[in-house]
Amino acid sequence: MQQFSYSRAPDIAAALQQSKDHGESKYLGGGTTLLDCMKLHVETPAHLVDVNHLANRIEVKSTTIRIGAAVRNSDLAYHEVIRTKFPVLSEALLAGATPQIRNMATVAGNLLQRTRCTYFRDTTWPCNKREPDSGCSAIDGFNRSHAILGTSDKCIATHPSDMCVALIALDAVIEAEGPRGKRQIPMRDFHVAYGEDPIKESVLEAGELITAVEIPELPFYARSHYLKVRDRASFEFALVSVAAALQIEGDRITGARLALGGVGTKPWRATEAEQALVGRHPDENAFVEAAGVALRDARPQRDNGFKIELAKRSICRALGVVARMK
Repeated sequence: MQQFSYSRAPDIAAALQQSKDHGESKYLGGGTTLLDCMKLHVETPAHLVDVNHLANRIEVKSTTIRIGAAVRNSDLAYHEVIRTKFPVLSEALLAGATPQIRNMATVAGNLLQRTRCTYFRDTTWPCNKREPDSGCSAIDGFNRSHAILGTSDKCIATHPSDMCVALIALDAVIEAEGPRGKRQIPMRDFHVAYGEDPIKESVLEAGELITAVEIPELPFYARSHYLKVRDRASFEFALVSVAAALQIEGDRITGARLALGGVGTKPWRATEAEQALVGRHPDENAFVEAAGVALRDARPQRDNGFKIELAKRSICRALGVVARMK
């Protein structure tokens, strides 16, 4: 780890100013990803601005819930409103990492979590996410855990977050503040599929700080579920994960939310599959067809073609669980 300087911001305005005053700076929350990357020399900031103590409240409003950027993952997962009205988010958070890491990790840090691609985290390998135009070692390397959606010939790294998959299914909105003022960013627009510029992972601008996440409180979000398929039951990243919610009136689906993790270069919202579900009976035939729509643009690599069928079956299983909820 290279040397760096440190400051603790008393408020958001001070955090923005401290970031501006130090050119190569990063905001420090729980540090569960950033410090790991610094130890590996993947991240090399010259200065850290500590924002752990800022924006750490959960506010329940009449039509939304507002979650401060520094709220810990454990506190969010066990919050009564999250557990009862947004179970998919609580389940996603509890499926991630270990209790010790969840006790430290923050909402904003989870949003900005870096990929677990081995070639990205090992600086002895060429990687377009670290060094533009150096090459993607994963394409010709061992790529069992890599993405099959949103990939390019420059990068196939998988986005690792569980929380983000649930948030994109829940139509969350991210609040950020930076040198050009405050703005709101729909979760579906926040992350960037790597394409021609693998280094760019989100639409955040230099010096911009995430301050909160807001989720609309729609009644059918209570009928939701997060399914994570992984190699072992704890402290493991998803091979495939599914965030699903259904609005069912009578014997028809009138609204659907479907998002995938473990398969995309960003949290993957399957909007066309959602549309395919609306108007259908909540049965296996509808779920199988929707799963096919969700994966029809998949581009598997040598070692991860199994993810297509695994994702389809996982979608059907998650939707089946939601359909049986009362």
